[in-house]
Amino acid sequence: MAENDSFPIPDLYHPPGEDLVLTDILFALSDPARLEIVRQVASGAVDMAQCHLQNPDAPKSTKSHHMKVLREAGILRNEPAGRGRLLSLRLEDLDRRFPGLMQAVLAAQS
Repeated sequence: MAENDSFPIPDLYHPPGEDLVLTDILFALSDPARLEIVRQVASGAVDMAQCHLQNPDAPKSTKSHHMKVLREAGILRNEPAGRGRLLSLRLEDLDRRFPGLMQAVLAAQS
């Protein structure tokens, strides 16, 4: 568990790169809102609070759910950073396991 000032921030589970499953990744990317999150993070790490959904009226729980699906599929890394969380794309792990997949996904038009 990571410490942050006076309150602990829990470490979240991230599957090892060799355990990534193609169907889990494709499922996670099949939702337009999750795909948009991945596109936002693709150019570099983003503070979770700065990452936004297409629908600004979506509840926080929806955003959290999308982040969890992407993290558990192995697409995003979600780590403590100060009082917030930093999102980054696990491109090296994804490319090692499924070469060219993320480049094709990111290059595709919505």
